[in-house]
Amino acid sequence: MKQLIAFDLDGTLAESKQPLGEAMGEALRRLLTVAHVAVISGGDWPQFDKQVASRLPADADLSRLWLMPTTGTKLYTHQQGAWTPVYAELFDAAQKAAILAAFDAALEATGFVPEQTWGERIEDRGSQITFSALGQQAPIHAKEGWDPDFAKRKIIQADLRQRLPGLSINMGGATSIDITREGVDKAYGLKKLRDASGIALDAMMFIGDAIFPGGNDYPAKELGLDTVRVRDPQETLSVIDAIVACQK
Repeated sequence: MKQLIAFDLDGTLAESKQPLGEAMGEALRRLLTVAHVAVISGGDWPQFDKQVASRLPADADLSRLWLMPTTGTKLYTHQQGAWTPVYAELFDAAQKAAILAAFDAALEATGFVPEQTWGERIEDRGSQITFSALGQQAPIHAKEGWDPDFAKRKIIQADLRQRLPGLSINMGGATSIDITREGVDKAYGLKKLRDASGIALDAMMFIGDAIFPGGNDYPAKELGLDTVRVRDPQETLSVIDAIVACQK
């Protein structure tokens, strides 16, 4: 039996930047009756609030839910009726400027300029800088068709790694690349979660859609956690059902 089940968000619990479906909210409510639950992803807190925190059933046991925006460089828990930040690790101004300049240079060098974008392509999330190839508000159908095999982003990622030694650069979501401090990835976040929760890593399981080399869920596997790779939220529902059945 596992004490804590950790999840990626986009592509795992919900479609990219979309709120949890009603069935997923109910599945997580049931899961919270048998285990702690964590969600770790590249989005910032407002995205987590929109996608997860505000979408759970009223009777969900939020005291067992750990929300980890920006790849675990922030942690929120539910205390005294409200979501409260436990910690946040932020870039300084010089680091941000260097990252933004590297993005501009990498995109020019690799030539990946989409015909259409929706909103800003680069977002400062405080402890993480995120590039969204088609813009922050791109529709799902456009995002799903742009880089389904991650091939385009692997080229951009490789260029950025040359320009930004000492930083973690990982692919996430449907069109995103996330940049965090060196060593900051989901393994880092999960170790921070271990320290905050008191739950050992071998008592955790991680579920995500990007558990492959270069994917931003892969560090959880490298850390040694039991992992389950899923194709989409529908498959995640089936996995949650199986976990709940086994842990009762």
